[in-house]
Amino acid sequence: MPGMAAAAPAPAVGPRVPKRVVAATVAGNALEFYDFITYAFFAVYIGQAFFPASTPFMSLLLSVGVFGVGFVFRPLGGVLIGAYADRAGRRPAMLLTIGLITVGTMGLALTPSYASIGIAAPLIVVFCRLVQGLALGGEVGPASAFLIEIAPPGRRGLYSSWQLASQGIASLTAGAVGTGLSLVLSHDELVAWGWRVPFLLCLALIPVALILRRSMPETLGHGHAAEPPRGQLRRHSGLIVMAVLLILGGTVSTYVGNYMTTYAIATLHFPASIALAATVVGGTGTLVFSLLGGWLSDRIGRRPVMLVPRIALAVLALPLFLMLNAWPSTATLFLATITITALTAISSTASLVVIPELLPRRIRATGLAVGYAVGVSLFGGTTQFVITWLIGATGDPTSPAWYVTLTSIITAIAMWTLPESRDRVLEE
Repeated sequence: MPGMAAAAPAPAVGPRVPKRVVAATVAGNALEFYDFITYAFFAVYIGQAFFPASTPFMSLLLSVGVFGVGFVFRPLGGVLIGAYADRAGRRPAMLLTIGLITVGTMGLALTPSYASIGIAAPLIVVFCRLVQGLALGGEVGPASAFLIEIAPPGRRGLYSSWQLASQGIASLTAGAVGTGLSLVLSHDELVAWGWRVPFLLCLALIPVALILRRSMPETLGHGHAAEPPRGQLRRHSGLIVMAVLLILGGTVSTYVGNYMTTYAIATLHFPASIALAATVVGGTGTLVFSLLGGWLSDRIGRRPVMLVPRIALAVLALPLFLMLNAWPSTATLFLATITITALTAISSTASLVVIPELLPRRIRATGLAVGYAVGVSLFGGTTQFVITWLIGATGDPTSPAWYVTLTSIITAIAMWTLPESRDRVLEE
């Protein structure tokens, strides 16, 4: 494929990067994903507040449908903010995404329910989801490019893994907050106002992320590429298409993992406290195994770390859901959740580093942002809606497993075609 020629190995050592620089990237990224993921965790309650329907199932379906609306603007955010990051710099782009996520969070936290203001309530929620999608679509490209560009040679996988690990922190935090609320509040209190608390907490922490990001260095540089960015994007269009296919499997299994809370409540009829505790397990798994995947990819290469866990997930998805439905318990729920999130995290970490490593600096943020945003919009944004509909239409509670298996096979084929990039010198 164009632009994938092998390069000389990178040196083994490099300069130390202040921990606050990595923390600035992680803090902002975690807050943005925390807000986005929190909606998924509280979809049942948000549906009752904003989307009244004739049956609880239809209310849930509307709620997860609006969750998918947040993905509609991700490609636009990827193009606009990614291009901004490649033109003006990584730091201003990441400050912009924090500002946008503040608008979306504030709207979700403060909008009155349908019972209070009628049709205006769901319309405001849809707008807030669109703003959040714009922000997240533009966040991943600049943040991932920045982490790779500040990493000492030989540690790009580990540094890049903090991008996905921060999503684990977001999931872990959202799950912990949700579990705590489910333990101290009644069901009626959760429906009435308790689900708003996590969004209000996010608003309180956003200024911290802004302060950290304002002190970040810039890694874009001021050199001029021999070829215009538009020409570089065309030349690497095949790689960007492959990025979409890599994101396909990872995003479906990620959002199936996030859906486990809703699945446990709506399908398995678990108490909210146990269902939300599964998100803590999943978040912990994403955090730990993302870092493990990054560390492994620096030692044995990107391709095996991408491929092996993805193939394992394709094989194990159905047995996990069969076990969960045959013996529904806290232990089997946690086991299924940690297995899905662990294998997804290891594989996805290597996927998120290999694409920017194969792209030149002047389109690195745009290329990754577009590939990521399109993949997540097409497949992540529809995953929860699709599996909710499949379960309702077929009556088969293992439907999510078949979806994970199919998409994992497609992604594994795409992974097989990519070259090894661990020792590649980054293109200017």
